[in-house]
Amino acid sequence: MSNAHQEAIKQFLSLMETVDERMKSTFQNMHQGYPTEALVRFLKARDWNVQKAHKMLIDCLQWRIQNEIDNILAKPIIPTDLYRAVRDSQLVGLSGYSKEGLPVIAIGVGLSTYDKASVNYYVQSHIQMNEYRDRVVLPTATEKYGRHISTCLKVLDMTGLKLSALNQIKILTTISTIDDLNYPEKTQTYYIVNAPYIFSACWKAVKPLLQERTKRKIQVLQGSGKDELLKIMDYSSLPHFCRKEGSGSTRHSSNGTADNCFSLDHTYHQQLYTYIKHQATHKETNSPIKHGSVHVEFPEPDPDDTAIALTIESELHKLADQNGLCKSLNGLKVNGV
Repeated sequence: MSNAHQEAIKQFLSLMETVDERMKSTFQNMHQGYPTEALVRFLKARDWNVQKAHKMLIDCLQWRIQNEIDNILAKPIIPTDLYRAVRDSQLVGLSGYSKEGLPVIAIGVGLSTYDKASVNYYVQSHIQMNEYRDRVVLPTATEKYGRHISTCLKVLDMTGLKLSALNQIKILTTISTIDDLNYPEKTQTYYIVNAPYIFSACWKAVKPLLQERTKRKIQVLQGSGKDELLKIMDYSSLPHFCRKEGSGSTRHSSNGTADNCFSLDHTYHQQLYTYIKHQATHKETNSPIKHGSVHVEFPEPDPDDTAIALTIESELHKLADQNGLCKSLNGLKVNGV
């Protein structure tokens, strides 16, 4: 690490010594014993500008305090049927670990419908998975592999991506803004698989808008990406939607719930849900567990994110016009614009 970077970390550390006790406490929950590494993530996100990184972290800590993020893992989405509906329509899960010990998070971008519950439940569930990753999954991996592991790999499945994806742009922008502002630099690489033509068209338009740092993290793989991904993880850690090609095709069982890491019946989701319910029973000695979603304040999207969402919208409209589908898309707007 360069001298300039070390100096930036030193400055940032001394700035953080002046924050109040509540902020120090939520920062501890965030960094899990690795404060310097946490500061480096914020510095990277702001191109090593100490003032900007400091403002970003202070905003993040205030967001955590105002929205009681430290307690979010004690707030289960109940009843279970409602949580199952969220899982069936917000497709995400942990399929395993890379050979280096990084958690492999699988996301079904194309087939997630976000239409079985209110937006608040999807945001709550997303933040719970982030917090569980940071407080349970990554510390466990760190212990197991004997080195500090603070990032994950994400495999994004574009299967089923349709023009109706416009409906989801708003919620996806909200979720990605929460991640950008409050969980920066948590993903080492994004692998995009099973990309249909509609994705290629949008990617061409969006790629120039991305920051270099983000661009370097995204790899669009051929087909299901199986061969490439097997170089960095074992077959058992491959997301189920990557097992389609070659020898694994007969064993591809996206219907088999034990194999499908999106399903509530998958080990990861069972452990996560049990953990949250267990935390809740500890907290509820005086008051019963409340039904209803946790209302988290949605941050204002970054102007860059808004530009990206609008670019995707205009590309989808162009494709719709080509396919004579423009009538069905009329009236759809992104971010209320």
